[in-house]
Order: sequence, then structure tokens, then C-alpha cells
Amino acid sequence: MRMRNYLMAAVATGALVLPLPALAGGKVEVLHWWTSGGEAKAVGELKKSFEAEGGTWIDSPIAGGGGDAAMTALRARVVGGNPPAAVQLKGPGIQEWARQGALADVEDVATAERWDDELPPVLAEIMKYEGKYVAAPVNIHRVDWMWVNPEVLGKVDAEIPTTWDEFNAVADKLMAAGITPLAHGGQPWQDATVFETVVLGLGGPDFYRKALVELDQEALTSDTMVKVFNQMRQLRGYVDPGFSGRDWNLATSMVMNGEAAFQIMGDWAKGEFLAAGKVPGKDFLCIPTPGNGFLLNSDSFTFFKVADPDEVEGQKLLAKLIMSPDFQKTFNMAKGSIPARTDVSLDGFDECAVKSHEDLQRATADNSLLPSMAHEMAVPRTVRGEFLDAVTNFFNSDQSSEDAVKQLAAAVQRAG
Repeated sequence: MRMRNYLMAAVATGALVLPLPALAGGKVEVLHWWTSGGEAKAVGELKKSFEAEGGTWIDSPIAGGGGDAAMTALRARVVGGNPPAAVQLKGPGIQEWARQGALADVEDVATAERWDDELPPVLAEIMKYEGKYVAAPVNIHRVDWMWVNPEVLGKVDAEIPTTWDEFNAVADKLMAAGITPLAHGGQPWQDATVFETVVLGLGGPDFYRKALVELDQEALTSDTMVKVFNQMRQLRGYVDPGFSGRDWNLATSMVMNGEAAFQIMGDWAKGEFLAAGKVPGKDFLCIPTPGNGFLLNSDSFTFFKVADPDEVEGQKLLAKLIMSPDFQKTFNMAKGSIPARTDVSLDGFDECAVKSHEDLQRATADNSLLPSMAHEMAVPRTVRGEFLDAVTNFFNSDQSSEDAVKQLAAAVQRAG
């Protein structure tokens, strides 16, 4: 009776405080490494969409290392029993975490939203474990791009190179004019990005697949691989003295500001140009690196097992939003990539995105669509690490190409 009287009095005075219901959209802590201008703008679009649906977004950005620093932090969180609800993750890394039993599936969302009908089959399989979706792709990036400042190139009256020999000739002219040919950041993943484009350009798609995907020892120890390292030695001579440790977006700024002519980087670099108000085809050019293929990188969010019902609800909302056509279009226009969904119109996308989409279709048809080794789409992280170590060691030393090839092949064999 006393309790009933207390409740009546509390209601009458407005003093009764009851727990509020959880927000309809749930909550997610999102661990990612999108911290530069174009990337931050893109992830901001996802945060905005999530919060518009009533969700609570907890941002956990970790800069540096092309995601390596984020993966170190993730391992510590999982070991400590406190994983984030959603993590930027991709390629074989998704399968590795799934095999450890760390991932939750969002198959109910994928089935309801018909993901299988809208994703390229190769990409869909990467997002699944044992037939169920455990990740949602936000985009398709092309890695094998050269970003070019046409004004700088015009200073030496040079044409766009279509082979590595032509690139070297243009670079020599730039060097003679006192201009840095290649803007580059001396970080292992950036060195590996350049390396895999050279593998494609000198060896072609079939050689790339054998060496960097199948890890074929004959390809890894071949004369072609020696030529790849010879070209890497050439490129080392075309970067400025301050390259060591430089972040990729600062190298992009060098091209943007006319301090260098070229950068070899995936199309996330385009997001930096666009964020600065630069116009493709006028202020900068996007040209595939020498070779006849398409190096695929795809960002995705993977969902880790969490106990909080609000977080489970948040994961489902996030998965649905990531794959929505409106978000895929908005996000990729900001990020510089193209939609992972095949049914999203490219109306409003720039000429670089249209070119990327056309080349993706061609590469899919002629079997030259290749997963990026440097960006964790082709091989496990342990094997990728051996590539990065070997390439970076070579790039920063006077090691011979022949010795580099022997070291790389032996290391990959051990790790594989």
C-alpha cells in the first residue's frame, strides 16, 4: 500500500523517473582508419545516415599504416573481451576472424535486402563465411591508378606514359628540369602498392595472379620478377628525399600543389582532390598504370559478436544502410570509389569513376580483375607482411634485385 501511495505521489509531482526505451536504431562503435579529408567526409556520410535513423554512433578512428594500426588495436580489443560492434575489415582478414569464431552474421538483413542479386559474385563470396554474410561492402576501389598534374607535365612537354619505359623517360625529363617525378610516402603498404602495379605492368594479369595470388614459386623467382625489382630501383630514384614516413594524402597534396607530377595510388586519392575542389580532366588526370588489368580493393564493415541487444540492433541497421543504393551513391561520390552494388546509377559521378566502372566490366569479362595484394584482398596478412617487408627493405637499401627475389620467394614460402 505504501508503495502504491508513493507511486501515485511520484506521478502527481512528476518525480517518477523510469528508464527510457533504447533508441530504435540501436548503437554501434565503429572502428576504422578513415581519417584523411576525403575519407573522413565519406565516413561522415555513413554516421549521418545512421543517426538519422535514430542510432547512436560511437566513432573509433585509428590513423596510420593503411589499417595496420587499426588491426593491432582490434586484436587487443578482442583479446580483452571488448570488441567493437563494427570494424573496417576486408579480404582474407574477414575469413580469418570468422574462423576464430569472432564474427556475427547479418544473413537476415542480406536475405531481406537481396544482396546476392546486387553484388558481383567474386565480392559477395569475400563477404561471406560458410555461406552467410558477416560483412557488408561499401565500395569498389581501383588500386592501379596514376594521378597526374597536367600543368607540371606540360612544363617538360611530356605525354602521358603508357609503359614503364615511357614512364622512366618522362621521369628523367622531369628530373632534368628539377621537378620531382613521383610523389610517394615511404610506408610499407605504399611501397607495396607501387610494387604490385609494376608486377601487373611488366608481367601482365596472368603473371600477377601466379605471383601475388597463387604464390607460385616459379613466378616469384622468375626473370620477370627480377625486372620488377629493377623498375622499383628506378622509381626509388624518382622520389624526393623527404619521402620516408610520409602519409599517402600528403603525397597526394604534392601532386595537387604542383610539387610533383605523378602519384601511384588507389582512387581514394581522388577523394582528396575532390575535397579540395579540384576538377578531374582539368586540374588532375586519372590514368591507369601501365598494364592491362584491374587491381581490386574493397572496403567493408565486418560485424563482431556483441552481447548488448542495442549493439546487435545497431549492427543490423548499419548493414542495411551500407548496402542501400542511396548511401552507396553518396558515400562513393565522397570517397572516390565506385559502388559495390551493380544496380546503382553512375549519373553524377566524375569521369574517373566512369572509367573505373567501364574497366571493371571489361576486366570481369576477360578475367583480368585481380585482387590487390597490398590492400589485403589476395593473401593472408602473414603472407602480405612478408611481401611488405621484402619490398620496403629493397626500396630503402642497395640490395640487388636478384637477392631481393630470392629473399621474397623464401619468405613467402615459409609464411604460406
